[in-house]
Amino acid sequence: MTASISLFGSALAMTLIVGVRYLLTSGAFAWATQLHHPGLYAGQGRQIRREVLWSLASAAIYGVPAGIVAWGWQVHGWTRVYTDIGAYPLWYVPVSVCAYLLLHDSWFYWTHRWMHQPWLFRAAHAVHHESRPPTAWAAMSFHPWEAVTGAIVIPALVFIIPIHVAGLGLVLTIMTIMGVGNHMGWEMFPRWLVHGRLGKWLITATHHEKHHQAYRGNYGLYFRFWDRLCGTDIGLGNFPHQRPSGK
Repeated sequence: MTASISLFGSALAMTLIVGVRYLLTSGAFAWATQLHHPGLYAGQGRQIRREVLWSLASAAIYGVPAGIVAWGWQVHGWTRVYTDIGAYPLWYVPVSVCAYLLLHDSWFYWTHRWMHQPWLFRAAHAVHHESRPPTAWAAMSFHPWEAVTGAIVIPALVFIIPIHVAGLGLVLTIMTIMGVGNHMGWEMFPRWLVHGRLGKWLITATHHEKHHQAYRGNYGLYFRFWDRLCGTDIGLGNFPHQRPSGK
C-alpha cells in the first residue's frame, strides 16, 4: 500500500513539476517576446488559451511516466541514473548528454515525420499545427496521442544509457528551452550563428518556422542531421510580422 501511494505521489509530483516548468518557461519566453517584439502576439489570445490547455494536458501525459521512473530510481534503483560523479570517467558526462540529445533528436525526427502522414496528421498532429503562427506557449500543445510519443523517449533512455543526474537535468533543460524557443515566432540566436556554419547543423526558431509555414520538411528537434541526410531540409523560414531585431 505504501509503495503504491508513493508511486502515485511521484507521478502526481512530476506532473505538477512538468506543468509548472512549462508555465514558467513559456511565460518567460512570452514576456521576452513582449519586450523585444511588442504586439507580436496581438490578436492571438484565443489561440494562446488553446495552446495552454493542450499543453497542460500534455504535462500530465509527460509527468506520469517521468514519475514512475523517478519512483523506480529512488525506491528500487531500476534506472541507470547515477549520483556519484566518480562512478564513470569525467569525460563520460558530456558524452552521455550528447548521446541522449542525438537519440532524442532521432526519435523526434522519425515520429514527427510519421505524424505528417495524412491520416495521422488529421487524427493527432493537426492540433499542434492549429497554432498559426505558433507562440511561445505552443511547444507542448499536442494531441494526447502525440504527447505519448514524446513522453516515453527520455524515460526509456534512462533504463539503457547511464547518465549523471546533473547531466539528465541538463538534457531536460535543453529540451525545454529549445522546444519553447523554436516556437516563439522570432529568433533569439544571433544571425552569425543561424546563418553560419553552426546554423547548418543546429535547429533554431528560424529553421522550425519554415516547418510551420510549409507543413512539410524540417522535422528535427535539435539538429538538422536527419533532415539533411533524408532530403527533408527545406531551409530557413522568415518572420514576416517581426520587427528587425538588429542581429
